[in-house]
Amino acid sequence: MTERVAATPGLYPLPDWAKETLSDLKGHQKGDLLSGDESEAIVEEYAEVRAEYVDDQLDAGLDRVVEGQGRWDDMIAHPLTVHDGVETGGIVRYYDNNNFYRDPRVVDDLDFSGDVARELERATDLIDGEEPLAATLSGPYSLADLATDEHYGDAAEFQAAIAEFLAGEVEAFPAHETLFLLEPSLVTNPPAEGEESAATDAIATVADATDADVVVQTSYGALGEKLYAHLVDEAGADALGLDLVAGDRDDTVYNVQEFGATDSLALGLVDGQNTLVEEPETVAERVEWFESQIPAEGFDRTYLTPNTELFYLPTNKYRAKLNALAAAAEVLE
Repeated sequence: MTERVAATPGLYPLPDWAKETLSDLKGHQKGDLLSGDESEAIVEEYAEVRAEYVDDQLDAGLDRVVEGQGRWDDMIAHPLTVHDGVETGGIVRYYDNNNFYRDPRVVDDLDFSGDVARELERATDLIDGEEPLAATLSGPYSLADLATDEHYGDAAEFQAAIAEFLAGEVEAFPAHETLFLLEPSLVTNPPAEGEESAATDAIATVADATDADVVVQTSYGALGEKLYAHLVDEAGADALGLDLVAGDRDDTVYNVQEFGATDSLALGLVDGQNTLVEEPETVAERVEWFESQIPAEGFDRTYLTPNTELFYLPTNKYRAKLNALAAAAEVLE
């Protein structure tokens, strides 16, 4: 029988009470964004944000709890932008939405940082064993896609270096049940024909660094057929995250029908960019609709997730979507 797991990748919206305080503490210019050496006052403010995120998830009844990435100024670039071997470039638009990131210009070797591990250790203390921890990390393909290489000088070497860097970060993580690797660029800017295996090798390098379930979380539509097949066969992931909110969801169903699937799946079931809150029954129906299209005996685990990170939403809507996911898992029991 398939286990239903309500969970989310990280990057939640900052609570309203924290926005003004953090803006004043950090400053308002590009150079005042997070650099990894923040003051004690900023550390304490983010600690309060983290505690609220954990409480929100426990109150909702999610099956995995994430740290929430309140410190991240963006959803992908953060592990590089706080690294000593990286310089900050200009502000760049993310994909096709109104969010932005600082161009991380890699100018030196990507040695160990430990920044994300420290966040997770603090979250672990807050959870105190109530629910398993899920870690969230930028995927190596998307991080290499969005960053600028001014050190390695070769695209394949750069992607491999980022993968090794991320694997080293994962090895320092505290105990975690699930690792979400965020890989939106696999959909929005997929590898060129013949380069799919380089991308999956990079993902496998990171996946091999943990004993936890690894979910390669994609967003913004369906994966291309050939890339999807490579990911299933080569990425070393326990689950692929598939966007069922996007209009091309039938292409996603076709990929699974035609090329099979990982042992588990993560289904993007609530819209992380729309304030309309789905009813739990609607979310459950989407799971049942998807599974009815797949001629298989079932999956080890189905993660019920948003189709994107929830930081786009107002705080009250993000909380409502957490509740909808948790309640949908109960409907499916």
